[in-house]
Amino acid sequence: MSDEEEDYMSDAFLSKLQDVKPGISMVRRVKEAIKKETQQKETNIKNRQKTFKEQEKESRETALQNSISNQNKGFALLQKMGYKAGQGLGKEGGGRVDPIPLNIKTDRGGIGMEEVKKRKAEEELENYRQKVRAKQQNETKSLEDFRSRVRTEREERKIEGDLRRSQRACEQLDSQKGITVPREDWYWPKAETDDEEDDLKEEEEEEEKEEEIVELTSFDKLQILTSYLRGVHFYCIWCGTTYNDEEDLCSNCPGDTAADHE
Repeated sequence: MSDEEEDYMSDAFLSKLQDVKPGISMVRRVKEAIKKETQQKETNIKNRQKTFKEQEKESRETALQNSISNQNKGFALLQKMGYKAGQGLGKEGGGRVDPIPLNIKTDRGGIGMEEVKKRKAEEELENYRQKVRAKQQNETKSLEDFRSRVRTEREERKIEGDLRRSQRACEQLDSQKGITVPREDWYWPKAETDDEEDDLKEEEEEEEKEEEIVELTSFDKLQILTSYLRGVHFYCIWCGTTYNDEEDLCSNCPGDTAADHE
């Protein structure tokens, strides 16, 4: 290293540098750039030529802010008829005070298009409401049908149970009186047999009977069998009691149906 060149590590070299805080100059430059950009935008906006729509809007707003002067022919005619500024229209002055506001149409739709859109939206809303109501009605009807079906199945199971009880009671009471053959086959419970041939014969006989006679329902069988038990044996399956006679049965038994005993 020559003597003329200064050592950058020496005090003589460092003393020539200015003590500047880091970051200050950078922040100042950024602020100045933002300020210049903002001023440039404002200058461009002022120098920019306004469009026809903007000029029309400004002139319209300026005209609407000013009240009608006496130079207006319509206003002059009203004054001749006794009208005063700020007074409402009509004989008693209870009508409109301000002019009818302008409704500037900015879209390309035809006249009346807004009413059509509004009516269409109302129709769609009404259709949606009808669909919701129909869905609710269907759900309610399905729920009612389900409840009715469950109630019917429960009642049918109860009738079947009462019928089996009546058949067992009829067989027992008939046996006590020496009756060996039931008045009708279904008065007594069906005997369980292991012989397949007897089962086939019974099925064939039942099919022949079904062709000739209409099959009774469980409810009909229960009514007939209840009448038989009460009339012949003075017995009520719901009371579970054999009465002494018909008078005793009528006096102490609530009735001849399950509902009477509830």
